[in-house]
Amino acid sequence: MSTQERETASEAYRAQVLRDLPRNYAANLAHGMLGVTGFRLVGAPTFVPAYIYLLSGSKMAVGMAISAQFIGMALSSIWGATLIEHRRRVMPVVYAVGWLMRAQVLGLALSGYFLTGHWAFVAACLFLSLFGFFNGMQSVTFNFLMSKVIPIDRRGQLTGMRNFLGGLTASGVAYLGGKYLVETNAFGNGYATTFLAAFILTSLGITALTFVREPESLVVRAQSGLWGRLREAPALLRSDVHYKRFFFARALAAFGTAAVPFYAIYVGKFVELSGATLGYLSLAFLLAQTVSNLGWGALADRRGYRLVFLVSMGLWTVSTVGLMLANGLPFFLLAFCGLGAGYGGYQMASQNFVLEFGVHHDRPMLIAISDTASHLMMAIGPLIGGLLAQRFDFSYVFCIAIAVQAISMLAILRVEEPRYRLQRVSGESD
Repeated sequence: MSTQERETASEAYRAQVLRDLPRNYAANLAHGMLGVTGFRLVGAPTFVPAYIYLLSGSKMAVGMAISAQFIGMALSSIWGATLIEHRRRVMPVVYAVGWLMRAQVLGLALSGYFLTGHWAFVAACLFLSLFGFFNGMQSVTFNFLMSKVIPIDRRGQLTGMRNFLGGLTASGVAYLGGKYLVETNAFGNGYATTFLAAFILTSLGITALTFVREPESLVVRAQSGLWGRLREAPALLRSDVHYKRFFFARALAAFGTAAVPFYAIYVGKFVELSGATLGYLSLAFLLAQTVSNLGWGALADRRGYRLVFLVSMGLWTVSTVGLMLANGLPFFLLAFCGLGAGYGGYQMASQNFVLEFGVHHDRPMLIAISDTASHLMMAIGPLIGGLLAQRFDFSYVFCIAIAVQAISMLAILRVEEPRYRLQRVSGESD
């Protein structure tokens, strides 16, 4: 293809993205809003940890269950990249993986209804692991799809609004789930009923993706096997020193999530961890995460995700200290507000920052490499956290999380904002 033909094709691609932007923006917003609502019920540091602790009575078991989820995510991220990087359209893969992911939430709910004790715990670990496995694939495929259909200067706005609307709904559902489903043990198992509600909401959300109009990629890689791409990963990591620094900073921050599954259980040392209390804590965490996403998105569009990463990590770290110093429910709720806002900003920054590195046809693998390292750390962290909490005290877990989060912030300071670099490089576009 000649230079003129390439320029013509690129202009046509950009024109299609802009022409379909209102439709694709609305479809991504609807999908994200309902998906965020459902998945935050599963991902919040309240319902799943409390459910696992109820089944097992072991802090170590909580760490094992959460670790199983992130091991699944780590195993599938690079495979997810190999499924799409040779395809000019990735929407069919995104849709199939999305349904497989939601099926595991349904399995988690049904196992709660029909199994008890040891077998319920084993089933929960299995479904959380499979949920993580397909979630790892979806993270790569969906984020790549968004990088194709949403321009770089609109992603922060979209992500912020999506998380705001979804989180607002999730906050209400979490409060109602804790107070009226878990507290009353609705339909014989309040936790299972909460997970069933999550499945219904996320299933409604994925149907919105059928309205997305995806342009064909102009350049794709030749299809290659998983092991071949794994061998190429180190070279890809070394090709951009700033991406490599982001890679390590995100991995360190992810290890700091070792403390997340134990936030609610820690509160249970001081106040009764009833369904209503879980509802209040979930509401504080998710509502703060929700409202702050509008601010994080606006900041990202104006100043970039590097600054969002730094500020949110700082807030998350300070709030962890606040949790350790709190001694009553009002103070715990305040700490959970800070934790939710900081954690939400970190999630937004880590997932979107990576989309601004590299060239288009390498981006699925760049997303996958970063996700794999992050998920491995998020798998190892809860295991170590569970062991320390079981043998010593929660304070050890929280102090380690604070330390690695501080190191992560120092590491991200050495990363140059990618969009400023792109402005200096002619001929490279998103």
